[in-house]
Amino acid sequence: MIELVEVSARDGLQNEKTILSTADKVELIQRAIAAGAKRLEVASFVNPKLVPQMADAEAVIEALGKTDGVRTIGLVLNERGAVRALQTTVDELGIVVAASNTFGKANQGMDIAESVAMAGRVIDLAREQGRDAQVTISVAFGCPLSGPVDPDLVVDMARQLAAFNPLEIALADTIGVARPDEVTALVTRVVEAVKPLPVRVHFHDTRGTGVANAVAAVAAGAVTVDASIGGTGGCPFAPGAAGNVASEDVAYALGDTMAVNIGTLCEAAVWLNEKLDRTRTSAMTRAWLSAREKR
Repeated sequence: MIELVEVSARDGLQNEKTILSTADKVELIQRAIAAGAKRLEVASFVNPKLVPQMADAEAVIEALGKTDGVRTIGLVLNERGAVRALQTTVDELGIVVAASNTFGKANQGMDIAESVAMAGRVIDLAREQGRDAQVTISVAFGCPLSGPVDPDLVVDMARQLAAFNPLEIALADTIGVARPDEVTALVTRVVEAVKPLPVRVHFHDTRGTGVANAVAAVAAGAVTVDASIGGTGGCPFAPGAAGNVASEDVAYALGDTMAVNIGTLCEAAVWLNEKLDRTRTSAMTRAWLSAREKR
């Protein structure tokens, strides 16, 4: 089976103009769980002045509580964020390192070497606290500030990060520039470089290739896909990045290999659109709405 990591409550909301209440964020997460999501990115522990949409991270996790069989993830960009996250009951830390010195300096104040070293320290810190930690290599297919990213660099970073023994290694197309053939090539190499660690992928649908990229990544050996209900999202530190690939679109494309209820995801997408006062949504939700109207 291919695992879904539902990221709507974090990456889906962090670039939206409308800031949802803590209660609405919790309801979004609960709707995703009702659809079958077992692993969810629920908050990020970043500077609230830079990302005000995530200012209530601790409150969301406290209000959410624990659900049997469900694991929550808190995104962290540095050790300060990790310390905050570990003071909550979040199950996993999701560490981010950038495959671009320019982007890393602008986003996290660290170059590649510094961010890889930071990831190792945070993984150790989480382990000491009895928590899991995983690492995402952001801008793995292209950087909004410096352009194309060398695949050899990404593979080398993945190998270095794997030596810290995180839960998994993820590749993120943060700005949505990847093509399926590029995804196939890079995921194949990273799977080989980090095995037996699993590989996760994260795509944005800026150029309409998000679902195709997810399918290509799974065929190349990725076992987990990040996606966001309704295709919401975008990166505040990556100008022009469109929404994440939609959970319901990915689930439809992957068929029986992803155990979620597509109708429930589409219903959640409609609810979320109303809360965010937006009209753009996923292809699957549009199809679901059309079929519902004909009944």
